[in-house]
Amino acid sequence: MTTRPHRPRPDDDIQSTNDPFVDWVREATPYIHAHRGRTFVIAFGGEAVVDARFPELVHDIALLHGLGIRLVLVHGARPQIEQRLQGQGVELRYVNGLRVTDDRALACVKEAAGMVRVEIEALLSLGLANSPMAGVRIPVVSGNFVTARPLGVIDGVDYAHTGAVRRVDHRSLRLLLDQGMVALMPPLGYSPTGEVFNLSAADVARSAAVALGADKLIFLTESAESQQGARLAPNLLAREVDALLAGTQMLPDEIATCLRAGAEACRHGIRRVHLVERGEHGALLRELFTHDGHGTLISAEPYEDLRPARIDDVTGILELLRPMEERGVLVRRSRERLETEIDCFHIAERDGLVTACAALYPYPHDDMAELACLAVHQDYRGGRRGERLLEHIEGLTRARGIGRLFVLTTQTAHWFQERGFQPSGLEALPMEKRALYNFQRNSKVFIKTLPDCRSLPKSP
Repeated sequence: MTTRPHRPRPDDDIQSTNDPFVDWVREATPYIHAHRGRTFVIAFGGEAVVDARFPELVHDIALLHGLGIRLVLVHGARPQIEQRLQGQGVELRYVNGLRVTDDRALACVKEAAGMVRVEIEALLSLGLANSPMAGVRIPVVSGNFVTARPLGVIDGVDYAHTGAVRRVDHRSLRLLLDQGMVALMPPLGYSPTGEVFNLSAADVARSAAVALGADKLIFLTESAESQQGARLAPNLLAREVDALLAGTQMLPDEIATCLRAGAEACRHGIRRVHLVERGEHGALLRELFTHDGHGTLISAEPYEDLRPARIDDVTGILELLRPMEERGVLVRRSRERLETEIDCFHIAERDGLVTACAALYPYPHDDMAELACLAVHQDYRGGRRGERLLEHIEGLTRARGIGRLFVLTTQTAHWFQERGFQPSGLEALPMEKRALYNFQRNSKVFIKTLPDCRSLPKSP
């Protein structure tokens, strides 16, 4: 995958302060630097606007703007539209999840969208002393950025003024963002003939993100659960979203719409799409400024990168190995040795943090290779990272045409036995490794014969 911007690794002597605030700021700092100057498209429904806690969300959005993030806000207006329709005694009609927008409904849509826009602009203009917005001035601009087309007649149903995005004026949006403005986009689109169309906010947000080449598309949702109460996984690939939508799990229309738009955005070049349950206090900030986030991340490629280690990974690997070396699980390695052997290491990386590592030392003349330094960060255990890294190392070993993988261990024998390693004697090791065996540690030897090795070509 392509990871988020690389996370600078702390120096060896930096330790936790046991002060949650200080530790959080230090954890957030790499993201603050990484997000500055980036373009985020944030979409939320009309439900957020009528929520008494909406000012808190606006404060968080203002903070993002203050940190130098270029913001496009896309708002919905469904409850406001429905309230006006019901007040006029107009029947609400949906077909296949889409609103049929007749002339009377369109009038309500325009009125509701205008009211929501004014509410948002008013809150972003708030500058009262002793408030999070004190001294803040956020210029907000809205306009006819979206050219739309009618949905037309589908399966015999005329959707009238309900439309779909045809294109987004990304040049005008970029000019406004370059001037430090926040762009506000309603769920409306316009045609060259002067017609107005009722659009899906998710469609507008997806189209705007793709047109701008946004760094993130963020959906603030009302819920993150299926109708059976199951929550969305924290990480999903676009293809997994397709399978989820095609499965038997009943998802709320809002969630299904956002998932579908998010997967489509990923397929059109948006690297990160986030679904965040807006009702949870500070969820947007947690999602953007902490390692584990607070929502569901959709990406075209795996979020956690599994790759060969580089020389600038040395500090991260040392920090990962240190707790296990102090407990005697692993042999202590100096920075100099690790730098010399860095080409043997492979790591799992998440936002620049080394979450797991392992080393592979081949002994091709003995048809064997050693697995060493398999370690998983203490905060990221339980997610099959160790298994994934082991499978990766086994694949690399087979690709070299080597048939057996061995490991020396003092405290993790059962873990390796459960994964197919068999106990063996010292005499089974390559002569070169036997000469270096540390009898004081008295490590146990385990060997795993790898399948299908003979069918693979020997590496040169």
